[in-house]
Amino acid sequence: MATRYGGKFSPEGGDDAQASAAQPHKRIQVEPAGGRANVLFVPAIVLVATTFSDGPLPLTFGLLGAGALTLAAILLREGLKAEAAFDARKVARRPAWPRKMMASALTGAGAGLAVLAHLNDTADVLAAVLYGLCATGLHVAAFGIDPLKSKGAEGIDSHQQDRVARVVDEAEKHLAAMRDAMARANDRVSAARLDDFQDTARQLIRTVEEDPRDLTAARKYLGVYLMGARDATAKFADIYARTRDPQARADYLALLDDLDQNFAARNRKSLLDDRTDLTVEIDVLRDRLSREGVRLE
Repeated sequence: MATRYGGKFSPEGGDDAQASAAQPHKRIQVEPAGGRANVLFVPAIVLVATTFSDGPLPLTFGLLGAGALTLAAILLREGLKAEAAFDARKVARRPAWPRKMMASALTGAGAGLAVLAHLNDTADVLAAVLYGLCATGLHVAAFGIDPLKSKGAEGIDSHQQDRVARVVDEAEKHLAAMRDAMARANDRVSAARLDDFQDTARQLIRTVEEDPRDLTAARKYLGVYLMGARDATAKFADIYARTRDPQARADYLALLDDLDQNFAARNRKSLLDDRTDLTVEIDVLRDRLSREGVRLE
């Protein structure tokens, strides 16, 4: 899709300059999978191409091996994304199922089937097994294994964590829908302001993830308010894509400003309540120690 040019001397240069000045340190997100995972789709194509005309048995082994290698590459991509999300959070549950380790096993199986497809004597399976084990080991060495333990979840009720996970997943869907809708507007200023609001919303999401007790107070923000923001974004994108109405953009930016301030205020209040709870716990502990005859300086 073509992107409208913007700069110092463009018609919208002033707005772009203000947006850039407001956010000088824009966070850059790197694709966790990247080219090292995408390149693993190539061996499956090569395997099919080299066994296509070698007869029914080599072709069968080749297709099975290509299927295993393709599924391994897909699982690896998803595993790397899940690991990146796990590392980005202070409190996170381990992945429900080990995608990267399954990808390693499938890579070994695919390599073994590829060897069988090119052997003159299919009874000699020892070479296929050895090649498969080597491929599995190299895959583990290159990409590692999945996180096996949750982090930062000590003392947090698992039922509360499940409730938070459902609310957070729904909130992330709303944020993704807003980003997709904004692409239709093709307006860099509005898109940049939306990114800023989404960063603020995700700060509240992380606060709730770290302390599920904040869910009751924040649920309205992560549910009703984000749903309304999603609908407003979709409506604005449709109107602005057709009319380029500056008043519609001004109204939408004002809405984002209000939402940003309210989400930031809710997040600050949650953090302040957490600090108050800590102060109470410290005072209670001091009183107990004092009754036991322990004096703290």
